[in-house]
Amino acid sequence: MVELRFLKQIVFIVFIGLLLFFTLFSNTLQSLTLPKVRTEKAAGGSLLFTIEGHGNLYPIAEARLSNPAGWKVLQILVKEGDRVKKGQKLIVYDSKTAERELEDEITNLEKQKIELEIVQDQFIQSTAQGDELKIRDARRNIQTRKLDLGTQERKINELKDRLTRQQEITAPFDGIINKVNAIEGVTSAREPDVLISNSSLGYRLDIPSNSKLIASLGISSGEKIEVKVHTAADKDQEQQMRMIDGTIDEVANLQPRTESSSGEGAELSPTISQKVLRIKVNDSELKGGEKAEIKWEKRSHQEGLVISNEAIHQDRDGMFVYKIDEQRGALGNVFVARKVRIQSSEANGKETMIQADSLYKDDLMIMESSEPLQDGNRVRLQ
Repeated sequence: MVELRFLKQIVFIVFIGLLLFFTLFSNTLQSLTLPKVRTEKAAGGSLLFTIEGHGNLYPIAEARLSNPAGWKVLQILVKEGDRVKKGQKLIVYDSKTAERELEDEITNLEKQKIELEIVQDQFIQSTAQGDELKIRDARRNIQTRKLDLGTQERKINELKDRLTRQQEITAPFDGIINKVNAIEGVTSAREPDVLISNSSLGYRLDIPSNSKLIASLGISSGEKIEVKVHTAADKDQEQQMRMIDGTIDEVANLQPRTESSSGEGAELSPTISQKVLRIKVNDSELKGGEKAEIKWEKRSHQEGLVISNEAIHQDRDGMFVYKIDEQRGALGNVFVARKVRIQSSEANGKETMIQADSLYKDDLMIMESSEPLQDGNRVRLQ
């Protein structure tokens, strides 16, 4: 009787064991058939943006010097890239025609002086004769000759001043010769003979950027930024890279542009609002025209919930993500994919800052799934 009872207990224990084994085994088999997902925790903070671009350095202040007289170039005293001082001679012009004109006018002045002396002698003679009519006539002639002399003297002074100013071009300030268009022996063309930049005021690099991004990052005038400049001491030398401290001089408006896909009949996308960062750099070794570039990493002012762009999906109703809903059970935890609607506040190339009522920091977001998912699907974690 005791042995029979003991045998029943053994059979019962074996039965329960087999039941548990097949239950666990079936759950294990079922879990192996579930979609396999890769997850990532949602993080709190701000987004990191990168503003980058390249261009050439241009002088902030540049003077275009020409000879308005249109004289032939006699001598060029500078070349491109030369550093010059204020008042230094740059170009000398052939002023022989103006010099001859001045000499002719000086000769005319001497003739007018002689003619005035003749009229004065006539006045003395008329006075001695007591002829009142001739006296008045001589007096008027004297006055007229004096007026003519004054006009001639002013004309000569003007010619002398013109000759002094236009005989040569001098540097209006300390600077660097950017370009020389003048050719010796040739009359000046429409283009300025010399372009000179004011080296003391520095150089400018213009970098276009999205206006919304600039506003999000709070970029404004006066901020410091490093500029990579490619320089070469001589044309035959290889370019060298230097890092120079720059300052955002201005955030200016840029003409809005629209983007379209290639091909005939392509539709235009909405207008992209653009601004340009005008960056000022100042260095004694710069000459202008150097290639320069920036790569500026800056975090946005706004903070929130940040997730990778891989986790974001979109349908006709908008954007959504799948988060992991962990459900505890007697035979182990169950992981369920829950569809959550989100709104995007800002994004960079890798991450998006989102707004959602049912998402929190450290929630697991599904980044990738071995099979298409639907709301409520059970999944297994990778």
